[in-house]
Amino acid sequence: MVQEKQGAVTLPTAPVGAPRGLLWARAAAAALGGLLVFLAFPPLSWWLCAPLGITLIVLSLYGTRPRRAAWLGYLAALVFLLPALAWVRPIGVDAWIGLVAVESLFYAAMAAPAALVFRLPAWPLWFGALWVAMEWARGLFPVGGFPWARVAFSQGESLFTGYAALGGVPLVSFAVTVSGALLAYAVLQPRRVVPVALALAVPLLTFAVPRPGDEGRTVNIGIVQGNVPGEGMNPLGDEPAIVLRNHANGTHALAKAAREGTLLKPDVVVLPENSTDIDPYRDATARKIIDDSVKDVGVPTLVGAVVAIGDANRATRSLVWDPVKGPGAYYDKQQLVPFGEYTPFKEIFLALFERANLVGRQSVPGDKPGALRMGPVTVGAVNCYEVAYDWVVRQTVRAGGTPLVVQTNNATYALSNLPPQQLAMSQLRAVEHNRAIVTAATTGISAYVTPEGKVAWQTKERVAAMNVVQVPVRTQTTIATRMGAAPEWALILIGAAAIGVAVWRRRGEGR
Repeated sequence: MVQEKQGAVTLPTAPVGAPRGLLWARAAAAALGGLLVFLAFPPLSWWLCAPLGITLIVLSLYGTRPRRAAWLGYLAALVFLLPALAWVRPIGVDAWIGLVAVESLFYAAMAAPAALVFRLPAWPLWFGALWVAMEWARGLFPVGGFPWARVAFSQGESLFTGYAALGGVPLVSFAVTVSGALLAYAVLQPRRVVPVALALAVPLLTFAVPRPGDEGRTVNIGIVQGNVPGEGMNPLGDEPAIVLRNHANGTHALAKAAREGTLLKPDVVVLPENSTDIDPYRDATARKIIDDSVKDVGVPTLVGAVVAIGDANRATRSLVWDPVKGPGAYYDKQQLVPFGEYTPFKEIFLALFERANLVGRQSVPGDKPGALRMGPVTVGAVNCYEVAYDWVVRQTVRAGGTPLVVQTNNATYALSNLPPQQLAMSQLRAVEHNRAIVTAATTGISAYVTPEGKVAWQTKERVAAMNVVQVPVRTQTTIATRMGAAPEWALILIGAAAIGVAVWRRRGEGR
């Protein structure tokens, strides 16, 4: 076998004709690594498994050629993403398998150049930068990207979470990946003390990240989870207006409980995405049902509605409903769900797949951040799927939104691993931006997350529930909010530079 010096480590590469046992060992390490990364995600949330899984993935790739590294990376991604994205199955097994197959390509594309970067000194850092670049690309392509299952989203409440306040979600992914790569480095070389110490230091250094404190101001937010009768691809059921009535009745019940003193008196009330299944602008009955419930509770209420835009389109809207003035300011969802709210490449997909017609009217995106004045505060409205996108949440906070409100409809995916995964995203966002987050869901999980990322209250799924929670109003921003995407771009450029240096060195060795 050929020996290659790789930084401070001298290890064998895997030449053509390498023993079959070694190849099987690499495949087993990649698969087990992918499984461990999955176990770090909710609902299990064994967060320590994420860096350990990265360790095994690195060990499977180290010393291989780019082509072999690519398929090992693809294998690791398959084992990770198949269970992590199992919540897609209600749409169709083919959709689930197809999504995983496409998303796994990004991991393969990252693993191939990683095989070259491992030949550089300090390669755990460069590998972490490549991982961040891969997750960035996943969040952009295709059709608007799919940033779900970024490794940071397994760290809703862990020693790594604090990095979100410094460099956002990308820095959390970087820290987890570097920690795992350092453990792999320790396995690969005889002097293990220093890399192990560094691997342990990475999560502990979060205690040094500056975090804004409390400002002594609070607001009482009412949350209504009305529940829905259906499930799967027909979550709203067949009875018209049942979802609207469920949430109106929940609002009436909350108003009664506040009057009787069993709940705090709310300053504002939040209903979930799709809390009305009928357009209140066009239907007088729906408008009256909502108006009566809001007048009963007596405070501005954020209603989730799908409203018509012209004769052919629609918008997913967060609508402020005042008890005196009625419907007023609103936020239209900006980051739409492909094949759920609109059909990309309509002419092709509508012709090939009957299910694509279930989208119906095509949604159009909004063009303004969700900063909505409601009573004593300006809430930051984030709509369901958008919580996975850095730019949407950051834009909302910068526009003045505090606290943040995530309206969501997870009815199609109830009792799957989607609702807890989405809640973990809210935990990261709370720390990232020093904002309390209130989630209102049709079927669960509705929750209140403190600015420190702790889940202070949450509902069960597929039940009607309500509560009034007292949440802090924070206006101070974190370093992550102020720096925006700069840390992510810096890491992407570092990863690109590492690839360039590795390729240049390889060509030099060839000459």
